[in-house]
Amino acid sequence: MSRRQASRRSVLVAGAAALAAGCTKYGDESGDGAGESRTSPAPPSGPGPSSAAPGLAKTSDIPVGGGKIFAAEKVVVTQPARGEFKAFSAVCTHEGCLVNSVAGGTINCPCHGSRYRIADASVAGGPAPRPLPPRRIEVSGNSITLG
Repeated sequence: MSRRQASRRSVLVAGAAALAAGCTKYGDESGDGAGESRTSPAPPSGPGPSSAAPGLAKTSDIPVGGGKIFAAEKVVVTQPARGEFKAFSAVCTHEGCLVNSVAGGTINCPCHGSRYRIADASVAGGPAPRPLPPRRIEVSGNSITLG
């Protein structure tokens, strides 16, 4: 291999590494994958229960009969009935895509159309082979944290 080919390959490898590093940083940004994003990674400090885990959401952020996806945490939080909060993995059990919406009583995956019920994450349609795994959350007052 010539020196010129080795140099070109080195530049391509270095460029790919820089691109990967940039994508990794971008992937750390918070968002629900559906155009909404949180403005801060943790609630402001002040009165309230102290916890090692930062707050995920306020209870008022989760609509009754719906839910919200937290892509950075790979979790979806639903409220099937008023005051009843559930959390599940946001990783589709079909091929590992992140779900991207909660609508019409289902959690929806954009990749192949899998749908999961908001009450128990059981499969409502599509090729998903099993329900979304549950995630532990804690609800204290109006704050929801990952447990």
